[in-house]
Amino acid sequence: MADPNIIAYMMLLVWPVVAWQLYTRLDPARALIWTVLGGYLVLPPIASIAFPVIPDFDKSSIPNLMALLLSVLVLKDRIGFLPVGIFGRLLIGLFVLSPLATVLTNGDALRLHHNHTIPAMQAYDILAVSTNQLIYLLPFFLARRYLASADSLRLVLMALVGAGVVYSFPMLIEARLSPQLNVWIYGFFQHDFNQSIRSGGFRPIVFLQHGLWVAFFALMALASSLVILRTAPPEDRPRWMMIVLWLAFALVICRSLGPMLYAAALTPALLVLPRRLQLSIAALIACIVIVYPMLRGAHLIPLDQIVAFADGISTDRSGSLAYRITNEELLLTRAAERPWFGWGGYGRNLIHDIETGELLTVADGEWILRIGNYGWLGYIAEFGLLGLPLIALAREALSKRGADLSPWACGMALILAFNMVDMLPNATLIPFTWLLAGALLGYAETLATERRAERNARWLASLDPRPQRTVI
Repeated sequence: MADPNIIAYMMLLVWPVVAWQLYTRLDPARALIWTVLGGYLVLPPIASIAFPVIPDFDKSSIPNLMALLLSVLVLKDRIGFLPVGIFGRLLIGLFVLSPLATVLTNGDALRLHHNHTIPAMQAYDILAVSTNQLIYLLPFFLARRYLASADSLRLVLMALVGAGVVYSFPMLIEARLSPQLNVWIYGFFQHDFNQSIRSGGFRPIVFLQHGLWVAFFALMALASSLVILRTAPPEDRPRWMMIVLWLAFALVICRSLGPMLYAAALTPALLVLPRRLQLSIAALIACIVIVYPMLRGAHLIPLDQIVAFADGISTDRSGSLAYRITNEELLLTRAAERPWFGWGGYGRNLIHDIETGELLTVADGEWILRIGNYGWLGYIAEFGLLGLPLIALAREALSKRGADLSPWACGMALILAFNMVDMLPNATLIPFTWLLAGALLGYAETLATERRAERNARWLASLDPRPQRTVI
């Protein structure tokens, strides 16, 4: 794979200026959305500006850091980093600080043979990893501050739809000509080209890590358009139906079975189900995903039946799925050797050939990566933070009428829930996932504040013994 060209590094250096323009010209909600989403979609993958000790500056960290910096310098705002509830605070503390224990318990180098050694975790890794964890969470913190209202949630969905429509055109070009845009503009191909060939055509990649990431982004855009279609006034529905059909076409040309199956499940849920039921399903999905590793360990997931189902669709798909499952079983056994804090970085969580040092396993799913690197505590912190907004919203839905719930929040909750599902086979945890989670948590906290205020008002009214007066 060729190295990134000068344009790739120039784009990384220019994005802070773009973010500054967004924050000086737009309201805080739109500025945050487009700083994070725009950087994710157009900045070069893999390319990074490296510094010693501190994390690299890349397409994830630069937008996140600029969003924080500009919120402080341009908006003159103070950002709260801790949620209202105790569980959220504990999970954030665990997410940021658990790497300390990971580094301290992985001070041993792993010697495979006389020419190959996997290095030990060093003291400076504590600062680097903890800082990286904090940078990952910046969209979560900022979205909780600026995107907590129902109107802001609608802006998020509209941004996904708009970005999906614009991104569909380069996707269409790559589906027809093969994925070459990153090569033409940034000078390198970001993945294995053979994985771009599927079903007699090509998977578009554009400027993301892999075709699967593009497919899931197309799903997010399609799902957002379905939410807006359901709530649109009658005169606007024909236009929104055309947008839905176009984004569905964009998803199909991605040639990825998983996101298409998600779309088949999401479409009726977003168009038909009541709002409270949507939130209940999203919370249930989150709980299932959180306990998924335990279900795997207890052999309660019907893996053979899932592979057989995939075989009925495509032998290639079933073979790929069976390969992933085999790798996950090996990596689970590896993770069980250091279950609480994991193996740390440098590929220590993977299995190597003891003679040649060659990798014998591949980790695809976010869940197995998280358990292998940071152990069960790291896994609970990450997936617990992602699932917390969905569980909090479902709790608030039980105390409200369905009509009082924002349709944007309910639709977004299902999108986040399916993103969590996709993190089982793939590592599709992106900055915008954290932004969705933070926005939904902020909205759930707003509902909880309103509920407590109403309860206190009723309690105070019950203490007033004076009869109410009327004017005749």
